[in-house]
Amino acid sequence: MKPTDTSEREFERLIVRYLAGISEHPSMTANTLERPAAVYAPGGYVLGRASDYNRDVALDVVQLLAFLKATQPEAVETLELASEGIKRVQFLHRLQGEITKRGTVDVLRKSVSHGPVHVDLYKLLPTPGNADAAEAFDKNIFSVTRQVRYSNDSGNELDMVIFINGLPVLTFELKNSLTKKTLADAIVQYQTTREPQELLFQLGRCVAHFAVDDAEVGFCTELKGKASWFLPFNQGWDGGAGNPPNPNGLKTDYLWKQVLTKESLANIIESFAQVVEEEEAGTNGKKRKKRKQIFPRFHQLRTVRALLRRARADGVGKRYLIQHSAGSGKSNTIAWLAHQLVELRTAADPLVAQFDSIIVITDRRALDTQIARTIKGYDHVASIFGHSDNAQELREYLRRGKKIIVTTVQKFPFILDELGDLSGKKFALLIDEAHSSQGGKTTARMHEALGGKTGEEVFEEDATQDAVNAEIEARIQSRRQLSNASYFAFTATPKSKTLELFGEKIDTGDKPQFRSPEELTYTTKQAIQEKFILDVVEHYTTVNSFYHVAKTVEDDPDFDKIKALKKIRHYVESHDKAIRSKTEIMVDHFIKQVAGKQKIDGKARAMIVCNGIARAIDYFREVSDYLTQIKSPYKAIVAYSGDFDIGGMKKTEADLNGFPSKDIPSHLKQDPYRFLIVANKFVTGFDEPLLHTMYVDKPLAGVLAVQTLSRLNRAHPQKYDTFVLDFADNAEAVKTAFQDYYRATIQIGETDPNKLHDLKSELDGQQV
Repeated sequence: MKPTDTSEREFERLIVRYLAGISEHPSMTANTLERPAAVYAPGGYVLGRASDYNRDVALDVVQLLAFLKATQPEAVETLELASEGIKRVQFLHRLQGEITKRGTVDVLRKSVSHGPVHVDLYKLLPTPGNADAAEAFDKNIFSVTRQVRYSNDSGNELDMVIFINGLPVLTFELKNSLTKKTLADAIVQYQTTREPQELLFQLGRCVAHFAVDDAEVGFCTELKGKASWFLPFNQGWDGGAGNPPNPNGLKTDYLWKQVLTKESLANIIESFAQVVEEEEAGTNGKKRKKRKQIFPRFHQLRTVRALLRRARADGVGKRYLIQHSAGSGKSNTIAWLAHQLVELRTAADPLVAQFDSIIVITDRRALDTQIARTIKGYDHVASIFGHSDNAQELREYLRRGKKIIVTTVQKFPFILDELGDLSGKKFALLIDEAHSSQGGKTTARMHEALGGKTGEEVFEEDATQDAVNAEIEARIQSRRQLSNASYFAFTATPKSKTLELFGEKIDTGDKPQFRSPEELTYTTKQAIQEKFILDVVEHYTTVNSFYHVAKTVEDDPDFDKIKALKKIRHYVESHDKAIRSKTEIMVDHFIKQVAGKQKIDGKARAMIVCNGIARAIDYFREVSDYLTQIKSPYKAIVAYSGDFDIGGMKKTEADLNGFPSKDIPSHLKQDPYRFLIVANKFVTGFDEPLLHTMYVDKPLAGVLAVQTLSRLNRAHPQKYDTFVLDFADNAEAVKTAFQDYYRATIQIGETDPNKLHDLKSELDGQQV
């Protein structure tokens, strides 16, 4: 055996020994049993045999039958599964067909019917104190099998596969950097030698495929050949990517010592993993459904588990700040937390629920269905879920005791006066983007309704919102902690007051500081380094920087051919600051440098950010007119809330666009729409990976600057960069705003002549 193989096999043995207690089956002799007794190790697994894997149905038949015999002997007898024959073959093919249709997770949770028999494939984790359920759960067989040959057509083998009761759930390719093989090699192995059409690799059959070395971990939920997209599954280190040094072993041993243990993996299968259906834009404007396997990233898993642990230990009446970078999968994290809080029991009595209702509050008017849709996607909570579209519905949900209620912060106040005295009930409030939701009059009224009357006087309606916010925040901060509500505040961009209200207090000896605890934090720096989001300030530039480029190349004989640069120079040097002039610069740049360079595989979109609705409408008209003038096939969409007076007539965005407001996100994904023109709507909470370029004609600072530019940071398999062209001279404000959230020094606003030459070359389409 080659030294490389020996080293990697030893890595494999290390993991398997921890999970199953042994890494090799004893050699068979005439005096030994055919199969050794199960050996349970810290991980709670048994060691499977590669020869027991049936490639025709992608099942470990021996482990499956062992589980069924131990838990449902009557079903085994009725279906004649104990002996080989046509009845067993029919059952196995029925089972594999159900997995193909529904996914392994759904089959494990909901079982299958075959003939007259309902067959359970899994026993759920027990609730505290339930001895019978604990005994049943212990009959599950978690097995790990080495060197699994998965194909009838090739001799390829997987390093490891994990099964639950014979159903495969995770596959692994392992590498060891000591042999100069790393995580990247494992990923390439999956992308180039693991054929997606193989039964084991089809969507939903395994919940994830892991690439692992001794320093890093990555996973993929759907193999697509070279397009397979692996995401990091690392703990993070020093505010950034990677894993911390481990004085007691390998950097990645948290994977098998924490995540893959029997109880941990069971929790992932029961409460995190899911195959969901998502609508996406199809051809001719028709929507199509696409299945997607969901699996948590490490920071999501850590955060939800930490919050459940803290909430149970702390009781009701606490506040928690979860600072997760934009684009970090916050909607899924909130959904997972919501439906697990429903099942949370008090530390004093395992029969008593910690909370009566879980209320999810979001401030995104245009996108108030996103979190609702995510939560409802977890169909095992659908019956206890309510998404309030009006005050009457929300009131009914609370009265009837709906366990999970999703509403928007704008709708919530309308029914507060009708809620009555609810101080006898216990609530968990999951607040999305807490920096804005918890700043003003709404917060005070929520406290009033959910905690009993507080005697707050009414503020004058014409008072500025900032003044109201400051006053209310001061009162909340000084007020006695409410005893019947716990707050879980999620934000990527916490203001100082948000940190004080929800953060963990740290005494520094000088003045106290407030922060999100490390286990509840996922920084922008880590998200960027892990390539889960893109760095939107890396290619941020002001129009004045472009002007300097134009000046440095004015003697270039090719300068006259660079239409965009000529227009930029003319714009800066002249007094003509008209929208039309800026429009032409934006459209010319997009057509040549974004669409023309096939950004995001030719699917890139742009956002134009304007200073107010009137300006957005002006830009919409000018962009539409210029696109027509130059005979471009592209079109623009305008987005704003309510109606606006245009030439003496009230018009909505739907009137101007020619389609309903709710269809803006789906239309933007479709050609011919390439420009989304906005003022305030869609500058927060809008997740569209196809957004690549942003043109800013609006003052930006603070949280708004981070939120707005972060619309570009969503990752996509073919998205390698972003671009921002700023007409409003926001460079210093943007730098200051991003500093707190990057946790690292940043520099924007390029002035180095060499870098300017690179920029000019890029604009000119040359290869730098």
